[in-house]
Amino acid sequence: MSLSDFPRHSLTFGPSPVHPLKRLSEHLGGAQIWAKREDCNSGLAFGGNKTRKLEYLVPDALAQGATHLVTIGGIQSNHTRQVAAVAASLGLKARLVQESWVDWPDAVNDRVGNILLSRIMGADIELVEAGFGIGFKESWENALEQIRSEGGVPYAIPAGASDHPLGGLGFANWADEVQAQEEALGVFFDTIVVCSVTGSTHAGMIAGFAGQDRPRRVLGIDASAKIDETRAQVEKIARNTAALIGLSRDLRDDELTVLEGWAGDYYGIPVQSTLDAIRLTGSLEGVILDPVYEGKSMAALIDLVRTAEIPRTSTVLYAHLGGQPALNAYSALFK
Repeated sequence: MSLSDFPRHSLTFGPSPVHPLKRLSEHLGGAQIWAKREDCNSGLAFGGNKTRKLEYLVPDALAQGATHLVTIGGIQSNHTRQVAAVAASLGLKARLVQESWVDWPDAVNDRVGNILLSRIMGADIELVEAGFGIGFKESWENALEQIRSEGGVPYAIPAGASDHPLGGLGFANWADEVQAQEEALGVFFDTIVVCSVTGSTHAGMIAGFAGQDRPRRVLGIDASAKIDETRAQVEKIARNTAALIGLSRDLRDDELTVLEGWAGDYYGIPVQSTLDAIRLTGSLEGVILDPVYEGKSMAALIDLVRTAEIPRTSTVLYAHLGGQPALNAYSALFK
């Protein structure tokens, strides 16, 4: 099979925009930096990278006669917000299990940002005290069973839409989209920088770009603070996705790169380099990043360019995955 053989339900405006970050590039004095903007890819609740993944899950859910989309995430999960939006647009119900993955003391953490938007969209939200983990959780399994016992048909979407057989397809398609945009713009992005936690965004890119056979690095930046779990997840999903889309060779180890050093000690807790990256990108480009994902991957990009680990001759594509609604829960950091 190839990627085009899989049904896709369009949830986006089309190809997400690509544009140069000229002032940031000049400030860093190294590689030329561009951004591809999944944060404005859709009209559904501010979009984001998970909306692109869900385009390939929706046909499967509808084929199974689903009445509910059931997923899990943290209190300020971007993913659960996007699932709520997609369910609303399809006329389905959303059941969101939201666990206390981040030990964040803000008093309004469970009332603003992503979770507020999910409530506005009519999602059924269950708050659960449980720590961060990207595996299958008991609270999620219980929600699925409850819906079945009530006569509903739940469609199970793991955290980040990642550990799902189709979870990598959205960003394999993103790789094809990048190639078409490169041809239109007359540029070649030799380095891709992307945040990596539940894994399928990064993994889908790896599988998609592997089929293009160009000298390109895809650098995943760990923001989970559980680097071994993230690396294992990315490798598993990348290999599964490559097989699904009919890649005619095995992925090489050098294509499976997850870098550590910018996550801090805990998922969801920004460190000084995160805040510095958010402020620098905002003040130079008017581009807003979030403190959980994009601030950490941008901090890595800044350091890698400054140290010339990304060479001065490179043209870099920064994958902006969305997530800005979570900023509301971190407002005390920006007084």
